[in-house]
Amino acid sequence: MAVKIRLKRIGAKKAPFYRIVVADSRSPRDGRSIETIGTFNPLTSPEEVKIDEEKALSWLANGAKPSDTVRNLFSKQGIMAKFHESKQGK
Repeated sequence: MAVKIRLKRIGAKKAPFYRIVVADSRSPRDGRSIETIGTFNPLTSPEEVKIDEEKALSWLANGAKPSDTVRNLFSKQGIMAKFHESKQGK
């Protein structure tokens, strides 16, 4: 099973709010997910991002592939740098 970390849109029309979820790559964007690891609100200034860093790192270590947007959010939070450091340390 190919697992991806991606955004799941919730929220009203013209008012997006996203959950950062771990899901099977074959499931639809707003379909069933395995686990929720954070939230993203692009409407606030500055953008509000809340991520459970421990869960994100464990999923990345287990082979989950982040989408492009999630990879950018992880990079801004410093999660990708920690993931790469942990890979180098092994």
